[in-house]
Amino acid sequence: MTLPNFLIIGAAKSGTTSLYNYLSQHPQVYVKVKEPGFFAYEGQHVQLAGPEDQAGFEKRVIQDRVEYEELFDGITDEKAYGEASVAYLYLKEAATRIKNYIPDARLIVIFRNPIDRAFSSYWHMRRDGREPLPTFEEGIAAEETRIKENWDYIWHYTQLGFYARQLEVYYRLFPRENIATYLFEDFKQDPVYVVQSICRFLEIDDTFNPNTSLKYNASGVPRLNRLHQFVSRPNKIKTAVKPLVPLKVRKYIGTQIISWNVNGRKPVMQDSTRMELQTLFRDDILHLQDLIDKDLSAWLTDDPVK
Repeated sequence: MTLPNFLIIGAAKSGTTSLYNYLSQHPQVYVKVKEPGFFAYEGQHVQLAGPEDQAGFEKRVIQDRVEYEELFDGITDEKAYGEASVAYLYLKEAATRIKNYIPDARLIVIFRNPIDRAFSSYWHMRRDGREPLPTFEEGIAAEETRIKENWDYIWHYTQLGFYARQLEVYYRLFPRENIATYLFEDFKQDPVYVVQSICRFLEIDDTFNPNTSLKYNASGVPRLNRLHQFVSRPNKIKTAVKPLVPLKVRKYIGTQIISWNVNGRKPVMQDSTRMELQTLFRDDILHLQDLIDKDLSAWLTDDPVK
């Protein structure tokens, strides 16, 4: 039986889905599913209260070790084999389980401006028809109540963005050379460079040049809401054709449609909200800047990175 030797642990809405898919193209990398969340939820009784939370959890998450190890049964001669679950960075119990099961694991993190990350996460939930509140500001105001009521972590719009306190847990448990940190802005600007840097970190062929033409899991306002709902939500037509179309083909078609459909109007955050969130995150951003030795001053300016 096999456990992974690398993990993409976060952060949510920071390009991890694209990174996962780009790495999956590498002939020396084995990945099978995204977000199994084993190390965050092993053996726990989880009852989530947010819209569609429980159904999504039961469909996505693997809590049994034997079932989790079966994800890696198909490994042949790949040198790097892993998975991506963004809950690992946020839910601190995951770090201890990872250390217990795979103490030499290589861990990959992408950090995004926590203000833009929160805004993107809100619009992700609006895009999928799950967020009932019509403004980002209302979503933030409801966050504390939702956390108390045990809504899934994806609804923790601001809390997910306190990266320094999350990363410190891993730095206490793992050698720093086992943790590679990147910025979403750099990944967006030059994804090939970041992927090749990760290849060096994983000690695999770093001349690999992935196809980065597709953007995955984009947030925004769909051009055609009915089309988005048809592609992203369960329905009878999709259930009927599922046995007839290979999984890779279904995922490719769905990604293409969603990518086109949400590249229309992009929502804009209110200036006053951005300033309030800069104040909220300021200390944590400065602390993270010291932890990872990267200049994060742009996160504290008034203008978002496009």
